[in-house]
Amino acid sequence: MIIDMPDTSTNAVGKRLDSLREEGGAVALGRVLTLVVVAEEVDIESAVEAANEASHEHPCRVVVIAPLEAPGHDGRVDAEIRVGGDAGASEVIVLRCSTTLREHPDTLVMPLLLPDAPIVVWWPAGGPDAPAEDPLGAMAQRRITDTTTADDPCDMLGRLAASFTEGDTDLAWARVTLWRGLIAAAVDQPPYEPVTAVRVEGQRQHTSLDLLASWLGAKLQCPASVVRTGDDHAITRVVLERESGPIVLDRPDGGVVTITQPGTPERRVALPIRSLSEALIEELRRLDPDEVYGQVLHALDQVETTEETAA
Repeated sequence: MIIDMPDTSTNAVGKRLDSLREEGGAVALGRVLTLVVVAEEVDIESAVEAANEASHEHPCRVVVIAPLEAPGHDGRVDAEIRVGGDAGASEVIVLRCSTTLREHPDTLVMPLLLPDAPIVVWWPAGGPDAPAEDPLGAMAQRRITDTTTADDPCDMLGRLAASFTEGDTDLAWARVTLWRGLIAAAVDQPPYEPVTAVRVEGQRQHTSLDLLASWLGAKLQCPASVVRTGDDHAITRVVLERESGPIVLDRPDGGVVTITQPGTPERRVALPIRSLSEALIEELRRLDPDEVYGQVLHALDQVETTEETAA
């Protein structure tokens, strides 16, 4: 069910949610957090879809803040309430606001925050350079950016590293979780030799390469490098050099990774590229500060980067 409330206020939206609950229980209780999404109009539906998927594991109230595209409506809010089948296991409020109201988003969303529940802010398209200094970010326990959608992903990642505050995270980091598990399992095999160098290859604009290489370099205490290619499948290859021969994890098709290392049979493991909703679910599983992510950001300057030129 979708309820349109043109030219309204967030106080009126909050009252309408209360009346929906009283009238028919259309809005369930038991939300564990408030997810505030700062989106452009073009990103609203994909962000809501991902949030709805995530809500099945993390029941929440989703508040989307987007620009009001109609000119000449200073101080106006057009609201949309989605409940039931249009909201997964959440309740979704879309607020299309004029420019002046979006300058004070913390005041705008205050009446819609769930009492005594954590606040998570998510920017589906990039995000601010210093999330903790953003008015909404300052209210939140967790601040989720997505550098892979920025105009210059690597540059944005560097700015996030400079401004990192506990509670910050990025969906590019969530996308390497399964890689980290596979690599840890591969390294923990005979002959237990130290890794002398690491190389991560993949899509030119995908910041998961940098984060994975930084994590490996810091954990294994060895030089780490990134090779950027024109491939379209995010991380495509990870090579860990050891004295007896390299451990190679190869995923050229973005679906199945082949693991080869001396002394063991070749293995193939399904490792599809994680969807937006899967990455969001991963980040919502923990609301405490991610200390490892902070360490990885601070070690980024130790990663050597090269561009693969076309033949």
